[in-house]
This record gives sequence, C-alpha cells and structure tokens, in this order.
Amino acid sequence: MAKMTSDFFIERLKAWGVTRIYGYPGDGINGVLGALQRANKTGDGIEFIQVRHEEMAAFMAAGHAKFTGELGVCLSTGGPGATHLLTGLYDAKMDHVPVLAITGQAEVTARGASYQQELNLDRVFADVANFVQEVASPAQLRHLVDRGVRIAVAQNGVTVLVLPKDIQDEPWQDPPHVHGFTHSGTGYQRPKVVPYQQDLQRAADILNAGKKVAILVGAGARGAALEVVKMANVLGAGVAKALLGKDVLADDAPFVTGSIGLLGTKPSYDMMMDCDTLLMIGTGFPWTEFLPKEGQARAVQIDIDPAMLGLRYPVEVNLHGDAAETLRALLPLLEHKDDRNWQEEIAKGVKTWWQTLEERALADATPVNPQRVVWEMSPLLPDDAIITSDSGSCANWFARDYKVKQGQRASLSGGLACMGAAVPYAIAAKFAYPDKVVVALVGDGAMQMNNMAELITLQKYWQGWSNPRLIVCVFNNQDLNQVTWEQRVMEGNPRFEATQDIPDVSYAGFAESLGLKGIFVDDPQRLQSAWQEALAADRPVVLEVKTDPDVAPLPPHITLKQAKGFMASMAKGDRSAGKVFADTASQIVNEILPGKKS
Repeated sequence: MAKMTSDFFIERLKAWGVTRIYGYPGDGINGVLGALQRANKTGDGIEFIQVRHEEMAAFMAAGHAKFTGELGVCLSTGGPGATHLLTGLYDAKMDHVPVLAITGQAEVTARGASYQQELNLDRVFADVANFVQEVASPAQLRHLVDRGVRIAVAQNGVTVLVLPKDIQDEPWQDPPHVHGFTHSGTGYQRPKVVPYQQDLQRAADILNAGKKVAILVGAGARGAALEVVKMANVLGAGVAKALLGKDVLADDAPFVTGSIGLLGTKPSYDMMMDCDTLLMIGTGFPWTEFLPKEGQARAVQIDIDPAMLGLRYPVEVNLHGDAAETLRALLPLLEHKDDRNWQEEIAKGVKTWWQTLEERALADATPVNPQRVVWEMSPLLPDDAIITSDSGSCANWFARDYKVKQGQRASLSGGLACMGAAVPYAIAAKFAYPDKVVVALVGDGAMQMNNMAELITLQKYWQGWSNPRLIVCVFNNQDLNQVTWEQRVMEGNPRFEATQDIPDVSYAGFAESLGLKGIFVDDPQRLQSAWQEALAADRPVVLEVKTDPDVAPLPPHITLKQAKGFMASMAKGDRSAGKVFADTASQIVNEILPGKKS
C-alpha cells in the first residue's frame, strides 16, 4: 500500500518526539486516525487517548505540557470538534505552555461552498495560535509540521494545523527540488539566554542597595529553585509565589510567604506592602494592587518572554533571560546582607500565618469546613505527588492550605482561570507519570460542568497504569461558591439563588457505578481516615466531601470597599446572613473595626 500523506504526518510527529495525542474522532480526521492505526501495528505509532469531549483533550494537552515541559498534542475533527478545542487552547496560550492542535476540515474541493462542517478554522484560531495554517497540498505539510512544532516549543505557545479530508488520503510525495517548494527539517534546541554583563551589574546594584528585598516567583522560575533560595539567603529576602509558581519552592522554608493575590496569604501581602526592593522572576502575576505601590520599591525583573517584562510594575532593570541561567550569572555580583531583621520578621509572620490557617481549618462548620479538606490532605501526600486544582473556591484552599513539599508538582488554570481543568490535568499527569499519586481538587460546579464525564475516561484507562492511585476530591456544597462570594463582597449583592444553586449529586455513587471507588464524608472527624483510605486504594477514587458554602474564602487584605459590599449584601437579605456572621466570614468585620484582630 502506498504511503499516504497522513502516514507521513504521523511519522513526522514521531520524529519530533510526540508520544501521545489526546482527542476525539470524527470523519473529518479519519485519515490521520487511520495512519495512527497503521503505525501502531508496526510498533512505530503514537498513543491515542480517547477523551469524552474535545475541550478536555485540549486541557490534557496543556496539562501534559505543564507537568512534563514537552509539547502537548490534541486532535479533533473539523467544524464543532475544532471549535470545542478553543477553551483548552486559550488555557495553554495564557499560561505559556507549548501545545499542538490537529483538526480536520472539509475537502479542499468543497472549500468555499458552505459545505457541512466547513468553517474558516484559520480565522477561528487566529487569536489563540502563535502559528495556524491549513494544508493545501501534500508537499506543503512537511514544512508546516516542522515550523509549527518549532514555533510552539520555542515560543511556549499554540500551533494549530488544519488538515482537509482529501489531503489526508492523497499519496505522499516528498517536495521536489524545484522552484516553488521548500525543504524543512526537524529539531530544536533551546538556547542559553543570559543578559549582558552591564545589565546584570545594574540589577545587582539595585538589589545590593535594598534593605527590604521581596522576591516574587512564577512558573517561569521552575527549575531555578536552588538559585532562588541562594538569592533569598544572600539578600535576606522573603519569597512569595504566584499561583502558577506554587510548586517552585517548598512551603517549609521560613522565608517563603506562600501565594500572593486574592487567593494569597497575609505574609505575602505584608511583605509587598513594606518592601523597598522587588525582584520578579518568571511571573506574569496580574493583580498589581497586591504589588508595592508605584514608587515605593525599586524593581528588577527576569523573564524569558520579553513581552512580559515591565508589564505589571515599573521596572528599572529588565533582564531578558532564562531564570536559572540569569540568577547564576547574577549571584556572584551580590553582596551578602548581614542584617537579617527583615527576613526574621517575615519568618515570624509566616509562622503566625500557618497557625492562623490551622485555626481556620479546624473551626466548626456545617457539616465540613472546606479548608480542613486540604489541610488534612497536605501532610499525607507522598513527596512526589502531583496536585491539580480547579478554579472556584477550592482554589483558595489549594493556594493556602496545601503545604507543598519539595519534589511535588501542582498546577491549575492560571491566566484563564477556567472551570473544568483539574480532572483533565490530572489525567494527563497520570499518563505522563503513571507511577505517581495524582490528586484533583474540584468544586461541584466544575464536576457537573464537564469533569464527571472524564471519570469515564479514568474508568477506560486506569488498569494500564503501574500505580492506579488517582483521587478526585469533590467539594460538594451545592453552590457556585466563588461567584457567590464575589456577588456578596465585590458587588454588594445578596446570594442570587437562581444562578448559584446547583443540584445535589452523588459523585461518590457515580464513581462506584463506573467501577471506581467512591468515598463520602460529611463528618470532619472522618476526613483524615478518608484521605488515608483513598491513598491506599487499588483504583481511582472519588472522595466526595459535603462542605459548608458559608465558610468565606477571605482575601489576605480586606478593603473598606469589600467590607461595605459584604455588609450591604447581608443587609439586602442574603438567606445565609446569620450563619455567615457566625462563621469565619465575621473576620471581615473584625478587619475594619478598631481594636479587633482577625
């Protein structure tokens, strides 16, 4: 049988190191699926993971890229299958990870005829993709694959390749050595990117002059943990973490203040409000109100993406470079600070904060305090566990109550902050590292939106994993909780039952119906043993916890505007007003009354 263009396509992806594709079939991409099948028969294939929905395939590709550093790949048919990919691809774009999306398309001969499932996909994907092209002839495919993959990997972005049905099934022929054809090749090696010496010295002068140095790290600092610790020790600095950088440093170091922002910690907020010097490393943290006031601090920033430099704070020295390499070049230029008062004050604040978190987690609630769910989980996790979190109120407890250990990995949808990413991220992590324990923290809203269906994907594949332990922890409070609190605090409106109430579903029971393990908890005294049972299970587990929706996800600093909004929502007849005041949300009032402490 003559080699078809789709066969060459699979060979070329294999040559680029692709080992796994997440996707969903359809007639518009059947030629590529046939090539995958033929390649697998000869042992030269690529593993295909069948998901329940194309959006989940894109999230899995993004999750694969986040946890491995490799190119993530997803696939769909044309038309609606292709448009379903968009949300997951925007997640990859906004969190700066390399993903290749492969989609089908109507036949070239039918293009422009308003044919079934014919969409102008190059236009559809133009905003999300660093590179998007529709293949017009077999001879074009080679350089489109090579250029597209290289751009995605080099730019940490998204490439979309659109393959019409008839092109997939045409005979393959190498491009001839004549005018009008191009001959591309595979391979890419990331360069060593380090700023000029004079710029490093300018940065060192600012850091050496600082008395109160604060460091903020993001996902771009991953791989530079040792250098960041050395910087903190030399400068007597504290280190805060943007949410995507949560796993860059362990939380057991006394100078690590934890997360920053609305989901962040009080020590991180206090450090930023008091510092005189700021060093940002590999972060695009968006909320500038949690950074020093303009003019308060002198700033240095390091980022591999020059488009992110100077974007969030007026920076005196912008260093375009790889985080680890740049820090290694910068360290010899720094002067060791003998005065440790600043760092010691930070350490005291961190110690007090962990005590505060414990008190909040163990506070009574009806029936289970959601903070306690993560607080009990944290010390039980293996040192190499991988944790994913969905957006929503569970992300608050992930950000604060999960005390990350060195060697653990953790992530969530950062820039897009999209519901529905936790379970597909966890599945991708499990395929990449089948020997590790993986935990997904998910709100009941996200479970109902799209994650319940992916439990079927778990059921389909789990027996092929060397270690079957994957835990989906569902916070069941029958409330779209994060938005409820935003309605109260940001808008000053009472909880709107028509938008916020969601059905009570037996998530543990649904897991049992699939042949997975389900555990239901509505007693806080059962939490620790439930986590132990889940971590010892011989198959994936859905751990469903009935949590209290009226435990407030308090920001690290409550503004007068937020407090007024909260009080206004209560005054307007929020049905939970009395209980909210009695529980942890009363701290909102304490924050603004003289002589009170939270």
